[in-house]
Parts: sequence; C-alpha cells; structure tokens
Amino acid sequence: QVPYQPSSPQQAANALALLRGRSGKTVDLGSGDGRLVLEAYKQGLRPAVGYELNPWLLCLSHYRAWKAGYHGKVSFLKKDLWKVNLSDCHNVIVFLAPSVKPPLATKLLAELPDEARVVAGRFPFPSWTPTSTLGQGLEQVWAYDMKEVRRAAQSSAEG
Repeated sequence: QVPYQPSSPQQAANALALLRGRSGKTVDLGSGDGRLVLEAYKQGLRPAVGYELNPWLLCLSHYRAWKAGYHGKVSFLKKDLWKVNLSDCHNVIVFLAPSVKPPLATKLLAELPDEARVVAGRFPFPSWTPTSTLGQGLEQVWAYDMKEVRRAAQSSAEG
C-alpha cells in the first residue's frame, strides 16, 4: 500500500521527457489519477496502461481520460502490480515509495525485456545506476535501461 500523492506537472514533464522518442507498451505502476498515462498517450506511447488498486483513483482516471477525449484509447486496470506480467512492456513509469523499490527491482529484472526503460519519480532504485536523470530535488526523475542494469548486476555478481 502506497499513499496517493499526485505527481506535479514538472515531475510528469520530466518523466515523459526521459521517454521521448521511444515506442512500445507503456505502463504506470500505481497510476493514481492517470495523469502520466494520459501524457504518455499524448506523446505517442501506445498502448498506454495504468495499473491502480484504489477504486476512487480508477474512477478519476477514467473520467480524466473521457474528458481528454481518450476514452477507449488508454486503459486503466484494477490490477495488483505484483501480479501483472510486465514481459511485454517497453516503458515503465514508477512513482512509488522507497520501501517498494527493492522487491520491485527484482520483479522488473525478472520480467522486462532488455529494450525496456524504467523511469522512477521521487525516489531512485537504490541498487541501480541510472542511465540518465532529469530535474532537481522533488522534481528529479531517474531513467534506467534494463540492458545496462542487467550488465551492471552481472559484473557486480562476477566481481
């Protein structure tokens, strides 16, 4: 359980800037009010999917999608991120609490393809080295390319 805290417009802009020019399925794990999924869709990232357990936030996400004219174009699903298979995802957005990051890192390493990029907002993954970062302080976001994360994990296991 992670408390809902909406991303600021600058956090959202920074996160999506780190996905600019990419393609493939984009998911927001713990999508809250849906703003990052809607922005990803606007930026051409398709399909754009949000996973959220809070029914009120799902309602808000569906309403925002309808209001933006994206009803039926983006998906918001009531699914537990721990039970979702992420093997077909190329872009993953994660604005979750630090306590969730270590077990989530294990799941992402096990499931994501090498071409995938993970963008973390608010808190970095403690054991991963970011490929790039954008913003300062609370607005900072970190991007991790899975191929690089795996290479670093492999070389530290060998060392």
